[in-house]
Amino acid sequence: TGLALLVLVIVRIGMRLTLPHPALPHDLPALQRIAAGASHLLLYGLMLAMPLLGWAMLSAGGYPRPLQLPAIAPHDLQLYAVLRQAHGWAGYLLFATVVVHLGAALMHALVRRDGVLRSMWPGPLRRSD
Repeated sequence: TGLALLVLVIVRIGMRLTLPHPALPHDLPALQRIAAGASHLLLYGLMLAMPLLGWAMLSAGGYPRPLQLPAIAPHDLQLYAVLRQAHGWAGYLLFATVVVHLGAALMHALVRRDGVLRSMWPGPLRRSD
């Protein structure tokens, strides 16, 4: 699962860097603009870090890796314990970041009604006016 997610995250990061994305509203306060940028960096960083931490954890624990992938960490049980804990905490942080990000998207949709959610959504939320 982690390997598949790693491939998907790399593809997503490539798409994010090459495709245009909607601009934030001009009246958005500077602190919220900074928070939006930081949350995106944190989301992408954690989505990349999670499978890499898992891969390193399997390597350090001496466990078999999918598709005969090479070890990216030395076999060391103390390192395994640290990586396992880091993987768990990164998972909690990723979950919390996703929840905050969803909350911000709902705030734009329901409170500010500024079209941010509609501009991100590919389907029927777009207005035809």
